[in-house]
Amino acid sequence: MFNAVLIEKDDAGYRASLRELDDAALPEGDVTVKVEYSTLNYKDGLAITGKGPVVRKFPMVPGIDLAGTVEASSHPGIAVGDRVLLNGWGVGEGHWGGLAQRARLKGEWLVPLPAAFTPREAMAIGTAGYTAMLCVMALERQGVTPDKGEVLVTGANGGVGSVAVAVLAGLGYTVVASTGRPDEADYLKALGATEILDRAQFAAPGKPLARERWAGAVDTVGSHTLANVCASTRYRGTVAACGLAQGMDLPATVAPFILRGVTLVGIDSVMAPREERIEAWSRLARDLDPAKLALMTREIGLGETIDTAAALLEGKVRGRVVVDVNR
Repeated sequence: MFNAVLIEKDDAGYRASLRELDDAALPEGDVTVKVEYSTLNYKDGLAITGKGPVVRKFPMVPGIDLAGTVEASSHPGIAVGDRVLLNGWGVGEGHWGGLAQRARLKGEWLVPLPAAFTPREAMAIGTAGYTAMLCVMALERQGVTPDKGEVLVTGANGGVGSVAVAVLAGLGYTVVASTGRPDEADYLKALGATEILDRAQFAAPGKPLARERWAGAVDTVGSHTLANVCASTRYRGTVAACGLAQGMDLPATVAPFILRGVTLVGIDSVMAPREERIEAWSRLARDLDPAKLALMTREIGLGETIDTAAALLEGKVRGRVVVDVNR
């Protein structure tokens, strides 16, 4: 038996609850992991509350991240006792996820836990931090170097934004943070931001082209915010887009792309190739200051995830939420 958050949908409605489940209920997979830590991400919040069409079949254990130790394996290259982590691959959406004390998964979804991180630290990073690193790598591939100018991070108080600010600042970039919570300015400056902007200046419809400012940007927000960021990106600059907190729409024009040569790079963390995942985690081990990681992290128990999910969607949660599934 093991404890898990279980989402159900039937004639009685949509609901999430903490349940004790039998191992026989676990889905198919060639690796069974004893989960030590998971996380609470924006997508998990949507799944648990039912405020977004995230879950594709029921019942479902949410949780797009997990870290733990292999208990059983028939997958070549993965042995009992290996310490592993998982991000994405549709886990917590179409396959039971990490907000549980046990998970059964496809071995090809797992990557080794970097020696630099404990399972808790890896989940303090989680999909949010791994996505942030993919964004940084995309900017680098497009030639955005610290000497090119300022880099903007939108939604900077969230998990992706917090890690992006910390990593970019650590690499020597001049980072400007956009947030709807000006009271968190000290937190963002402690992560390395040099300037804090109110998200309101990006959130409304803007001009097709604005004054050039950003050499690069990491956008977690979408909609008008992303359109305005592109419109104010400098000639040959790059914007890495990875979120939709404001909306899925993109009410923009082609002007930034055909008049300034701006590059818009889409970042998909769910289905990214295994080699790219391993590279991102290797970079995180090298480029993310553990002290800054601790600054942006809070820990909760498995039983607190349902209430915290609602608070996360309301914008009341700063940084990263680590879930100790064994308490």
